[in-house]
Amino acid sequence: MSKDQHVVPRGKGWAVHGAGNSRDTSQHTKQSTAISAARDIAKNQHAEVVIHGRDGRIREKNSYGNDTFPPKG
Repeated sequence: MSKDQHVVPRGKGWAVHGAGNSRDTSQHTKQSTAISAARDIAKNQHAEVVIHGRDGRIREKNSYGNDTFPPKG
């Protein structure tokens, strides 16, 4: 089963956190670096990347596996 990878704010930096995990997968100083790491994991696990803003709210989602709501066309 694949786990969604969340990019979340941690202190002055960013973390990649697998859904349901008790600890962060990795810590980063830049959000772009955390997104890249999360994307690599999600591609490998056919999961989704959920990017949170500094306020903690979800601002973007990207699917790298079985999309439950694929676009038409």
